[in-house]
Amino acid sequence: MINKKVNNISEALEGVSDNMTFMFGGFGLSGIPENAIANLVKRNIKGLTCISNNAGVDDFGLGLLLHQKQIKKMVSSYVGENDEFERQMLSGELDVELIPQGTLAERCRAAQAGFPAIFTPAGYGTEVAEGKEVREFDGKMYVLEHAFKADYAFIKAWKGDAAGNLIFKGTARNFNPIMCGAAKITVAEVEELVPVGELDPNQIHIPGIFVQRIFEGENYEKRIEQLTVRQKA
Repeated sequence: MINKKVNNISEALEGVSDNMTFMFGGFGLSGIPENAIANLVKRNIKGLTCISNNAGVDDFGLGLLLHQKQIKKMVSSYVGENDEFERQMLSGELDVELIPQGTLAERCRAAQAGFPAIFTPAGYGTEVAEGKEVREFDGKMYVLEHAFKADYAFIKAWKGDAAGNLIFKGTARNFNPIMCGAAKITVAEVEELVPVGELDPNQIHIPGIFVQRIFEGENYEKRIEQLTVRQKA
């Protein structure tokens, strides 16, 4: 058994530097790697290309990196609730590649599986397909999309062990599992880190082979973008 546990966030992010490409798990603010993002903000590294479903909100999640102008390019499926993301995109300050959400997921999954590319029908006949190879399969047209190439993938899980096995909880099981192993180095932060053998093998979502570093995070805020509650009778 290879011990993937590191002592703290500083060790987990060893090797990160300017102009790298990072993947960030999460959907909205659900299941985002809060500790990793906070440390990257603190380090103030620049020129980042970030692959994430969206960019959080203005004052939380990837919005913190955007606010400090640390991101040069966002690869995502939508702008979301982030006004600063929209402002930088429209002003030309930020390079943005908007991708259909399913295609974004499959390009992550292709990288995880070691496939160089996929064919998808999404985007055929639109701007998404411009300049890309198109092929016909069984009478239907498909667009060639390349797998992502990232230096680090930052993942948030509910529980994990020292071997890197991960369990996700609820809607945090979004882009997190398919980004594991999709970069050169996958860093997983978990709410609870347990000894090897304590996790039920039948409950593990991602085996440790896809994770290089794991640590127990702290001070999770777990913010909610749009809180909707039932009115009192």
